[in-house]
Amino acid sequence: GNNGGDGFVMADLAHKKGIPVTVVQVGNADKIGGDALLARQQALANGVSFEAFEQAHLSGDGVIVDALLGTGLGGEVRGTYVDAIAAINASGAGVLAVDIPSGLCSDTGRVLGTAVRADLTVTFIGLKRGLFTLDAADHTGAVYFTDLAVPEEVYRQVACDSYRLELEVQLERLAPRPANAHKGLYGTVLVVGGDYGMAGAAALAAEAALRCGAGLVRVATRPEHVAALVARTPEAMPLGVGSGQELATLLDAADVLVVGPGLGQSAWSEQLLQAAAASGKPMVLDADGLNLLATGRGIAPGPRDNWVLTPHPGEAARLLASTTAEVQVDRFAAVSALQQSYGGVAVLKGNGSLIAGDCQVLLSDYGNPGMASGGMGDVLSGVIGSLLAQQLPALDAAALGVCLHGAAADLAAEEGQRGLLASDLIPRMRTLLG
Repeated sequence: GNNGGDGFVMADLAHKKGIPVTVVQVGNADKIGGDALLARQQALANGVSFEAFEQAHLSGDGVIVDALLGTGLGGEVRGTYVDAIAAINASGAGVLAVDIPSGLCSDTGRVLGTAVRADLTVTFIGLKRGLFTLDAADHTGAVYFTDLAVPEEVYRQVACDSYRLELEVQLERLAPRPANAHKGLYGTVLVVGGDYGMAGAAALAAEAALRCGAGLVRVATRPEHVAALVARTPEAMPLGVGSGQELATLLDAADVLVVGPGLGQSAWSEQLLQAAAASGKPMVLDADGLNLLATGRGIAPGPRDNWVLTPHPGEAARLLASTTAEVQVDRFAAVSALQQSYGGVAVLKGNGSLIAGDCQVLLSDYGNPGMASGGMGDVLSGVIGSLLAQQLPALDAAALGVCLHGAAADLAAEEGQRGLLASDLIPRMRTLLG
């Protein structure tokens, strides 16, 4: 196919430059046609060396160019291609992938049975969304893009499927603060959560909301946790509440709600969620708030236009009455289904986090494996709540929040990924916000 044709062209160019090159032919060469056949014939005519995969030995010397399977791969890798990919990965050589590493799904980022692990991927004409989510980062290496001089009018004829976010662009959505700024301009966030044993989750969300610029942050939590929250962050104003009825005054004073960090799934949790939902205030719903939503406890399932849902794949599966594996098979379809079912904005967390608004999917490829630790989602919910309070539209708040969260983790990971804590992100986010 075209991927193989690109490989033949590269071999011919390398040969012309005096670079020793051998084409290792996988599969039946008699089935090659079209432009790929012409490229193969040209390389042969110019003296490029060819050998069958069955007779080849892939060593660690030099560079292997992976031009086996491209974006047209529709199912699991089969036959000799499985062996060829295994040989490439075991060779110890540097690997350059043409367009996409063979075996990686260009639409979903899922490994289709097996996939090449490249050091560098050069992709053409359009960035493939599968290069930036799920399994991709373990297979692409650095990703470089070239448009191959495709005319701009061609791009205008093809609708963009999703948008890859850049933090610098998203930061421009926050206007500079005037000299006479006061806290009333930047909103009041109410964090609702912190059941027994989970006070830290509410504390992390509250501190993140403050550090990202909210004017005021209050916390509705178990009475037993008030002293600990005051000791950690005195600027966050906690109030102990014993039931949903006691939440009314706090709800009236809030501009934005962050419901779910450490909320639990007790009767107390249900009452607080029910009262928060009944207020009609803009809301970020996370963690056990999402789990209660999935079961219909405390809040009836159904679409709303003024909330942001922030599930990880397991929570997304419960919201969709599906499984985590099914969500991960096609994260783009899953986040779109969440948004269509529940309205508002949906954020599907994970490697290559996705944000879905009405008819639009955004992708953030900031972040790293060090984020696989508790509390990260609590911080993110506080960040998004803070940005909503500063009057960013929900989709913009989610997009900036996800980018900011991941970029701060990347800064923190410069000191090492292992042992990275959610609280390590908070001072980095403040620095990035400027």
